[in-house]
Amino acid sequence: MFGTLWFLSLALIPWLLAQAIDHGLHPRKTGPLLEWAALVLLVGISNAVFGIMRHRSMTKLRLAAALHTADLVMTHATRLGAALPRRVTAGEVVTIGISDVWTIGRAMNVGGVGVASVVAWAAIAALLFHTSHVLAVVMLIGVPLLVLVVGPLLGRTQKAGSRYREQQGELNARLVDVLGGLKILNGLGGKETHQERYEEQSARLREQGYRVGGPSSWIGAIGDGLPVVFIGVVIWLAARLAASGDITIGQLIAVYGYTAMLVIPVSVLIFCGFDVTHGLVSARRVTNFLRIPLDDPAGRPGPAGPARLHDPESGVFAEPGQLTALAGDGAAIVERLGRYGPTTATWGGVPLEEIAQPEIRSRILVAHQDADLFAGPLRAVVAGPAEPDDLRVETAIDTAAAADVATSLDRPVEWTGRNLSGGQRQRLRLARALYTDPEMLLAVEPTSAVDAHTEAAIAERLTAARSGRGTLVTTTSPLLLDRADTVHYLVDGRVAATGTHRSLLASEPGYRALVTRVFEEDE
Repeated sequence: MFGTLWFLSLALIPWLLAQAIDHGLHPRKTGPLLEWAALVLLVGISNAVFGIMRHRSMTKLRLAAALHTADLVMTHATRLGAALPRRVTAGEVVTIGISDVWTIGRAMNVGGVGVASVVAWAAIAALLFHTSHVLAVVMLIGVPLLVLVVGPLLGRTQKAGSRYREQQGELNARLVDVLGGLKILNGLGGKETHQERYEEQSARLREQGYRVGGPSSWIGAIGDGLPVVFIGVVIWLAARLAASGDITIGQLIAVYGYTAMLVIPVSVLIFCGFDVTHGLVSARRVTNFLRIPLDDPAGRPGPAGPARLHDPESGVFAEPGQLTALAGDGAAIVERLGRYGPTTATWGGVPLEEIAQPEIRSRILVAHQDADLFAGPLRAVVAGPAEPDDLRVETAIDTAAAADVATSLDRPVEWTGRNLSGGQRQRLRLARALYTDPEMLLAVEPTSAVDAHTEAAIAERLTAARSGRGTLVTTTSPLLLDRADTVHYLVDGRVAATGTHRSLLASEPGYRALVTRVFEEDE
């Protein structure tokens, strides 16, 4: 509404000027001249008000659309939860949040100024038709011709922009991965290699950016240049008509005003096409992300009490009230037992995929060694979503042998634990899992980043703390394996032998070699 009123008031001013010239200035009549001049002033003031309100409403719409899109993306990412990194890269989410939502917000302006530009074009055509049929026909033909010239360039921009956006997401994914593992890369001496790969991929993205920039620059030039050429043609025709007496001096000035004003809606329409082209590329990425299906939370109830977990693919079982250890690479098995993806695992004889997901999440906890840590005071980080209980927090920290972290329960923990060492972060994750006190805890390599002395303390305390509760750990640590009630020796993701740590040492050469190698590496 404000955009249309603004454009119409702009188009009305040349007509008022023509009336002031033809009825007041040319015949030298002061009264009519002042009356028409007053109307010009009034419409000018209205135009300023409409312009301010148009800009305010456009800005509000643009920001609201961008922030609403960001809210939808964030909500969907939160609902996806642990499934998110398995289905989309972190770089893609970053690119959506940094770039796409604002591009979509800008494209939303087309609904306001785009429609207003079409209305203004029609109004000017009507005014010109009243002045001269020839000028009106030229304008009605000229504007669509400009669109025909720009159309192919918009198509090329959209095609190149889609490829650019895809490569941009891949590059951001690599950047996020490198930043996340920067300390490890420094330790392994691999920083330079990843830097070279990033530079190569960045150079390819830059070349693709030039392909986007080519047609985009032509669109900008045409958007600013062709309307001016168009004005020149219309003014030339109007001047000839005025010289021949077909139109008055006031009408000639009005025609100049119409065409000068017409530059604005024509340029706006061209750049609206440009914004929509880029907005469609971004919108497709966002809608593709929003189409990622959520896990169905519905299902049947789980077992009435603690029950056995069983993974038929590997042969692993975890009994309630016991500490079970997987010697070997058991991360995929833990994923299936925790129902993070397709699984044939059962819980108390009931297929996990048939049980309601909220019940699984409330009773079975998967604790990964690379799980994220949120920023906040130490007590809140350990307590997670629950209300912090200082005594329980201190007990969980003590069980995880993380007393060196807990100088104070108010100690600030930065996002992802950046102000902590690798071993401290790992023990803090374990403390958070222990605080939850789940019916069944599935922990992936909970002591891989600590020394043997700390590992021995964790093994002893973990066994006592989880007494009567089911616990499954993946580990090759002899200290943890020796505490386990049952050890599954894995070969190629399947159980090769089951027993206690000591019985497997005596009967399984492969198991003995695995544990001995790890022990020697620790030494």
